[in-house]
Amino acid sequence: MAPADIHTVREALGKIKDPQSGKDIISAGLVQGLTVKDDRVGFAIQTSREQAQSMEDVRALAEQAAREVEGVNAVTAVLTAHSQESAPAPAPKSTPEPAPKRGKIGGHGVPPPPTPKALPGVGAVIAVASGKGGVGKSTIAANLAVAMAQKGKRVGLMDADIYGPSAPILLGLQGKKPSLDKDQRIIPLEAHGVKTMSMGFMVDDGQAIIWRGPMIIGALQQMFGDTEWGGIDVLIVDMPPGTGDAQLTLVQTVNLAGAVIAATPQEVALADVRRGVHMFNKANVPILGVIENMAGFIHPATGERIDIFGAGGAKRTAEELGAPYLGEIPLDPALRAASDDGKPPALDPTTPLGKIFADLADKLLANIAP
Repeated sequence: MAPADIHTVREALGKIKDPQSGKDIISAGLVQGLTVKDDRVGFAIQTSREQAQSMEDVRALAEQAAREVEGVNAVTAVLTAHSQESAPAPAPKSTPEPAPKRGKIGGHGVPPPPTPKALPGVGAVIAVASGKGGVGKSTIAANLAVAMAQKGKRVGLMDADIYGPSAPILLGLQGKKPSLDKDQRIIPLEAHGVKTMSMGFMVDDGQAIIWRGPMIIGALQQMFGDTEWGGIDVLIVDMPPGTGDAQLTLVQTVNLAGAVIAATPQEVALADVRRGVHMFNKANVPILGVIENMAGFIHPATGERIDIFGAGGAKRTAEELGAPYLGEIPLDPALRAASDDGKPPALDPTTPLGKIFADLADKLLANIAP
């Protein structure tokens, strides 16, 4: 089957009408970020926050139209909502209005966040997060998932780090694409006993994902809602780094059993750990623990430990915040090499690295046990 053509997809989308303007959604300028890569199509439909619910039918019709194009097997279609232009301020009233209530997250005027929902066919959902990027969060998430699978658990890994999805590399799934079931739900790929879904499966290697916030949030919600896990005990979620809108949307969308904070040992990690812990505390998500990565380099010739990034920053901060400290992972070239080869060290719990991840997995499973 020949790959899909972007012009053909645009023609198909041009048959969908915008109920507000009466124009088709292409000429009305509502379709944004249209991408066609091989058999995969992605785009967003612009609307306002006030009309987002009514535009859901348009989004569904557009998604179906794109899916019917020859050569298309997967479609990611989301709504990107923006507020309408501000209306003129109303005349002052004789009695002041009561102050708006504060939500769990956010400032004045922010409504309470939606109630998180359980994912069908999924047991405990554990978020692996970090206050910033570059601390090895994705490596930790992938190895925790593999370690749990080695213990006989049915495990899934959701690579929600949409800015830099790395699960395909870490699990040796580069170049592979998920399929759809008869209900058009995504069937995750499987490696090392772990069912895996990642935005990295939807884009070519090295392709930058340049999306605005609402498009990212919509894509993440669709990934969670449209993936068929088929019954798993634990779902590990590799969160985007930081504590912004995408992260808050995830903790407000999915019912989390708890969160793990990944950090490095240097003193600058203190602020990052605090941000992560405070975000989850505000969302009423239990902190299952803090893991200190890159915790020391063992010289291969002398056996001397060299604390390249300092020592103990994440541990001290966890203790200050009253969060459990789960342990440390050394700065080991073997971890880097295994990750690049798509063979997580957690596959072999008899090795030093494998035992570390096995122990971390045991602590987490004990923390979420009913």
